[in-house]
Amino acid sequence: MYQNIRSMVVFLGISMLTNCSVVSDRETLGEYVDDTGVTAKVKTAILNDSVLAPFQIHVETFQGAVQLSGFVETSQQAIKAEQLARKTQGVHTVKNSLIVRSISK
Repeated sequence: MYQNIRSMVVFLGISMLTNCSVVSDRETLGEYVDDTGVTAKVKTAILNDSVLAPFQIHVETFQGAVQLSGFVETSQQAIKAEQLARKTQGVHTVKNSLIVRSISK
């Protein structure tokens, strides 16, 4: 009897993971995992860039669409961040919402 219950629980768990939208806005588990990987790759590219690394650039990905937000000092830095995101594998589109904030010295 316990084996049947355990089998049913395992079957239901697998069914939920493979057939249901488990993340909001109808993103499947597989898409969510892919988006997490894309976000990590874009963040790594930005952090490895000596010009962009010290700035607060936030990266979010939903179904291959990357959104950049946060602050940079120049429009060239905003463009550079967008270029890095666009050339990252798995990125379909990029929305650049970076704000250029000049810092007075």
